[in-house]
Amino acid sequence: MHGDPMMWVAGIRALYLQALHPRAVRGVLQNSDFRRDAWGRLMRTANFVGTATYGTTEAAEQAGARVRKIHTLLKATDPDTGERYRIDEPELLLWVHCAEIDSYLHVLRRSGFPMTDAHADRYIDEHRISARLVGLDPTDVPANRAELAAYFEKVLPELAAGPEARDVDDFLSRPPTHPLLVPARALLWRRVARLAYAALPPYAHELYGRPAPAPSTVTRRLRVTGTLLRCVPARLRWRLPPKHILRAMARLGPGSRPAPYKVGR
Repeated sequence: MHGDPMMWVAGIRALYLQALHPRAVRGVLQNSDFRRDAWGRLMRTANFVGTATYGTTEAAEQAGARVRKIHTLLKATDPDTGERYRIDEPELLLWVHCAEIDSYLHVLRRSGFPMTDAHADRYIDEHRISARLVGLDPTDVPANRAELAAYFEKVLPELAAGPEARDVDDFLSRPPTHPLLVPARALLWRRVARLAYAALPPYAHELYGRPAPAPSTVTRRLRVTGTLLRCVPARLRWRLPPKHILRAMARLGPGSRPAPYKVGR
């Protein structure tokens, strides 16, 4: 799954979704210059996901240790109550994790990636390892689609599109860029961001207060986008940073490469 180009659309959907948890999004905005270093933050996230997916066990454990150490140093403040809280609280880490896994799974399957329900459950279960790496107890993390759905139903009353979520929404719609790249932003990025937003669940559209196309239209657009992106030669796509797939292939030897046909093995 993580070698599929639709992961970039899924990642943007995850950002939209994660921003709807007020305490979680404050932790991000109060501890980073999101607007000025958005690309750097995105690449750091991609690097962690790539290392956990394609790296050695040692590299994955080291990446997790770095994330946990950084999180222990950071706190956020609730502007309404003045409460100071740690950003590595389990409920906040769990929200970020579940929003990511749900987005990856939802976008790829809806765009035509070949996965059965059993494969989807296996994917969710396997990602309890990445949850452990960031500091969660795997036994507290959803292990299948039913548990993931129950989690979102439970957390829904805590979600809101507050000022921080509006900042993220505005940034994703119009990220700062060099003047020469503004036309490309309008032509490419905005379309991708709109598609990622449209792929959110209905309750997210309601919270943001911005409608989305009909589900059938969104699914068709996801499938068309997925089909087009998958026409780009894989080795060309894998040369984009952080290049984890190419390094894993070199380490494992000839014949080792991500491929959907291997999912059922």
